[in-house]
Amino acid sequence: MTSVENNPPGRSGAYITQLNGYKAFIPADLPPDPPVVIDDDLQVLLSRADRSLGRLDGSILTLPNPDLFVFMYVRKEAVLSSQIEGTQSSLQDVLAAEAKILSPHQPKDVNEVVNYVEAMNYGLERLKELPLSVRLVREIHQKLMHGVRGSHLTPGELRRTQNWIGSAGCTLADAAFVPPPPHEVPGKLSQLESFIHSDSTMPLLLKVGLVHAQFETIHPFLDGNGRVGRLLITFLLCQQDALTKPVLYLSYFFKQHRQEYYERLQAVRDDGAWEDWLKFFLRGVNQVSAEATHTAREIIAMRELHRIEITDKLGRAAGNGHKVLEYLYANPIVSVNDVQAQTGTTYQAANGLVGKLVGSGILREFTGHARNRRFIYDPYIKLFYPG
Repeated sequence: MTSVENNPPGRSGAYITQLNGYKAFIPADLPPDPPVVIDDDLQVLLSRADRSLGRLDGSILTLPNPDLFVFMYVRKEAVLSSQIEGTQSSLQDVLAAEAKILSPHQPKDVNEVVNYVEAMNYGLERLKELPLSVRLVREIHQKLMHGVRGSHLTPGELRRTQNWIGSAGCTLADAAFVPPPPHEVPGKLSQLESFIHSDSTMPLLLKVGLVHAQFETIHPFLDGNGRVGRLLITFLLCQQDALTKPVLYLSYFFKQHRQEYYERLQAVRDDGAWEDWLKFFLRGVNQVSAEATHTAREIIAMRELHRIEITDKLGRAAGNGHKVLEYLYANPIVSVNDVQAQTGTTYQAANGLVGKLVGSGILREFTGHARNRRFIYDPYIKLFYPG
């Protein structure tokens, strides 16, 4: 409940004093009023972002198997988006966890990243039968938070208590930002869903940028809002057929510019600075699209280089070497038993083939074990995640 001493509403909403004294922000409905001003700078950024996104979509379709590129990009996004929330796991940690490789050195938070992968894949599949909606967002959140840190905070359920954003130990009184009180959340999400599906002449990328910012402002869950909000960007682009494959993920850009990211969102709330936020968002779309396009080209070049390497150096084993190489794009971590199963050879022959691939620099043994060794397709991993 609110007091009668309310601030006058601004372009993006207003801070409203609640009965127990703190001020919570109640966002105005989208689209902004007055409308977004598309000045020369915003128009240039929009054109560049549209072109970069189109080039990315086209380049993915030139890959031998676009779904394998998606496989890795989804995991890269899961790592980076989770790192924004404080996790330490790397891409190799996630691949190892998915391959059921147990290690005492594995970060404890790796399951949070694995959950992110599952939530993302679940959402992409559900989009084929269910439009982007509050219902789908809640289902994704449930997958994201199941059995990990924050799982006690009602996964899949809209919050029923007030949350806030700020440094560790801060209270409602000194928080950096207090989202709308819980009784406002269902209505604000419903309006956001209506905006998503509204017929509008607004350019799609501007609409996506507005939706992401509004979702983060509503902050409908007790935990996991940032990760779900970043997933919405890709889901929206796929739903609107702007991307054939889900390969645009802005977490790398947001992580690079974390402080500016938070400041731009806060300036929307405080000053109605939608245009400045959208310019920042479009710079991210342009940069990340260009980088992903470059990665796709590098994959094609590296695949050809490794095919030549196998043909030239593996002799009679080259045919099986090519089989293993193609298998590695979907399974970048393998054992000798995996290679034996793929090639239909003896264990001894498979072990010899793995040794040759290690000698060529294609595979690297990373467990350090004498038995149950696992090998990783290092050059491929580093194209996505150099760290």
